[in-house]
Amino acid sequence: MNAASDEPLGLTVHSMPSPNQALDGAEGRRTVVGRWKMIAVMLMCAAPVIASYFTYYVIRPEGRSVYGELIDPQRTLPALTATDRNGAPVDFATLKGQWLLVAVADAACDALCEQQLYLQRQLRESLGREKDRLDRVWLVSDAAPVPARLDNGLRGATVLRVPAEQLARWLAPVPGHGLAEHLYVIDPMGNWMMRFPARMDAAGASRAKRDLDRLLRASASWDEPGR
Repeated sequence: MNAASDEPLGLTVHSMPSPNQALDGAEGRRTVVGRWKMIAVMLMCAAPVIASYFTYYVIRPEGRSVYGELIDPQRTLPALTATDRNGAPVDFATLKGQWLLVAVADAACDALCEQQLYLQRQLRESLGREKDRLDRVWLVSDAAPVPARLDNGLRGATVLRVPAEQLARWLAPVPGHGLAEHLYVIDPMGNWMMRFPARMDAAGASRAKRDLDRLLRASASWDEPGR
């Protein structure tokens, strides 16, 4: 026998993972999965907010592509009770749920008023299959009767009577202009968020249509056709 055979046999013992370590690993994986699920739920809940940021910021690179003036801060729909053409009370809150294109004038409706109502109607019709997501609203600012000559053009529009002093709590013209010189855009949550330039002409209405197209595309999940 040589000397090497007399040497004691050496063994290397590797420790096994403890049950607690295995449990810690599984618990960690469950925690990570749970966190991702929580993030997914939060993103789903935040979708309308993300859409609003897209609407008001992404579609207006440096403000050059938007024709209408964005209102900042937005003005939410006030708690008012209007009346319809028959004198019945109407809660302003019932206007929520769809995009609104709003015109304002006294009941006599002069040439400017008729032009605004015409452009309002044409803008809605130009939206094609998306037009049912936009309501035409005429806010009459005095107590005089609405002329019968307007009946045909107002078919399908919402006509509400609201005193001018109450409207001033919500809408406002560009300084130096009157409330009746603009068309106003209200989002489905009741926020006044855009004002088109005063005394808009046909060329301006074409640019306004592009703004409305962008708004409706960016807010496809906010509302549905019809109220």
